[in-house]
Amino acid sequence: MAATPWGSFKPWRSSSIVFSALALLMLSHVSEVAARGAQYSLNNYLNKHVLTGRKLMAEAAPVVDVTDYGAKADPLTDNAQAFMKAWKAACNYAGGPSKMVIPSGTYITSQTVFQGPCKAKPVKIEVHGTLQAVSDPSLYPDGDWISVEDVEDVIFKGGILDGQGQKMWPYNDCKKNPKCVHLTVSLHFSKVKNGLVDGVTSVNSMGFHTSFTFSSNITVVKLNILAPQNSPNTDGIHISTTATISISDSVIKTGDDCLGIIQGTSNVSITNVRCGPGHGISIGSLGKYSDEKDVVGVHVKNCTLTGTTNGVRIKSFPSDISIKASDIIFEDISMDNVSNPIIIDQKYGLRRSSKDSSVKISDVHFKNIRGTSASATAVSLTCSKKFPCKGIQIEDVNLSYVGTRDVPYGGSCINVQPTFAGKQNPPNACAAGSPQD
Repeated sequence: MAATPWGSFKPWRSSSIVFSALALLMLSHVSEVAARGAQYSLNNYLNKHVLTGRKLMAEAAPVVDVTDYGAKADPLTDNAQAFMKAWKAACNYAGGPSKMVIPSGTYITSQTVFQGPCKAKPVKIEVHGTLQAVSDPSLYPDGDWISVEDVEDVIFKGGILDGQGQKMWPYNDCKKNPKCVHLTVSLHFSKVKNGLVDGVTSVNSMGFHTSFTFSSNITVVKLNILAPQNSPNTDGIHISTTATISISDSVIKTGDDCLGIIQGTSNVSITNVRCGPGHGISIGSLGKYSDEKDVVGVHVKNCTLTGTTNGVRIKSFPSDISIKASDIIFEDISMDNVSNPIIIDQKYGLRRSSKDSSVKISDVHFKNIRGTSASATAVSLTCSKKFPCKGIQIEDVNLSYVGTRDVPYGGSCINVQPTFAGKQNPPNACAAGSPQD
């Protein structure tokens, strides 16, 4: 085949690009199903848009193989430049969808930026092998290992991301140094509109496994995250300043929050996620930086937590930074030997501080939470005296105590008057002698 000005393309040989294109079309039309808690079904979308699918099947879609741009699956080659050259060819294809393929094998790579904007829509990164990070922090000046930036309609599918974090964790001093610099993020989507992450495995990240910032209309499915329980600051999924994101059917085993939903985030759906070990599913921490924005509309449903140090949690610093966290639902949650199963903590990080948190927490629902608690305090609601929590509901909670301490089992409520409904175990969760101002 004669060479094309776009690089070394291979003929389109399957329908995978068609389905990828349709997945991104689904994301671009996400407003049709963006009611909180709704799950975006590709099958339903395909049925609804059969004619669009037939039209796309008639179009040719180029495939860019990174090995044609110098990538080598060997223990010596840094493939960052080869990957970015291949990406540029796929990204700049103006004839419709395109795909960049990383074949089977293990590819060493330092900081790699898949930069947009792109002419191709959608553009797909399909990884069949393993990407392995270089264990040298100086090679990640932007704090990211693999990043996708300023792209509309993009898919990242498959592959193993081996962050080699075990070689870097000894240099993490964040427990002792509040001004520490966090280690490198394995996969970062920044300023992405209509993005899909599908079937990616992240192992031993240096810092966060995945991060989504300044983005919108994101779907994450079948993510598999693995790092030791004692690996520092290895949050599984970190989300901030992002609107409309759906996370489902994923397994997260790590050393920090399985999911961290931070400031500026709205319309979040988390379904069928298994978490543990780790620090649980958290909103926050909030109220640390002066430019923070509200967190609104978080729905966590049908998730399982096993052996985590926290369960479902909202946390904020005692500070003068005023934002809101509202319209939050944790429901149908299964817990197995979880410490601190239900928490609102507005003294996070500075328990002895005389300041109160200025984060206003309201309209929060804990519904149908069952299983076992490793802590004698199963429900701990520590709200701000300055801005007490409002509209807190605890409904159908059934958590049996399996801890080893011979102490009364119950809860603690400070600066909050929650409403209770349905089954309550522990009973009288606010009857531990703590003030309810």
